[in-house]
Amino acid sequence: MSHRPLSVITGGTRGIGAATALRLALAGHDLVLGYREDTEAAEECRLAVEDAGAGCQLVRVDVTEPGGIDRLFARAAEHGTVTGVVNCAGATFRLATLAETPVHVIHDSVALNLSAALLCARAAVHAMGTTYGGRGGVLVNLSSVAASLGAPGEYVHYAAAKAGVEALTVGLAQEVAAEGIRVVAVAPGIIRTGIHADAGDAGRAERVGAQVPLGRAGEPAEVADAIAWLMSAEASYVTGTTLRVGGGR
Repeated sequence: MSHRPLSVITGGTRGIGAATALRLALAGHDLVLGYREDTEAAEECRLAVEDAGAGCQLVRVDVTEPGGIDRLFARAAEHGTVTGVVNCAGATFRLATLAETPVHVIHDSVALNLSAALLCARAAVHAMGTTYGGRGGVLVNLSSVAASLGAPGEYVHYAAAKAGVEALTVGLAQEVAAEGIRVVAVAPGIIRTGIHADAGDAGRAERVGAQVPLGRAGEPAEVADAIAWLMSAEASYVTGTTLRVGGGR
């Protein structure tokens, strides 16, 4: 039986998730990658991960659907004992003031960015906690600099959900420290991914990136490097905290 780390990534085949999958593959992890609908991107990511020498299983699943997260972790358990989880699935949906954001968009945003993150974190404890037969491990939650900046005029609903993710990180880290699990978060700033075009503003990364102190948007690989460090033995005394990767924001 393989003793390579086995890590699960939700939203693991595009953007920051895909970059993290490749970075962890290079660090010796086998991967189980959840994705919702972009099969072409998922296959490209799987090939890249396998080219890096890692095992890779793709699981098509909507983490906001009842039972979706359970199915993802059940598939992961078929391939070994999970030792890492990256809670990466997320979306801003659209850019608008809160007053002009439709009610269903607010519900969808909270369901994906907070409720699914909570349920995935719960599943991660069941998969990795020593009380439940696990070997311990690391849970990385994806937050956003929006959690503390508030994102006025853009997506207050998303910022509020991500603030919840940071509270989850603080509280759960204390709950499960004795289970051998570290719980940390990464808060990216403006990163060059498809999240902007998906929300209807394809040029946002370049425009907003020019305004941050470092003067540019970040790359997915730069966030992935931070996640990989937090999941490594080098970060063995780091838990219950959020690492900002925002170019100074």
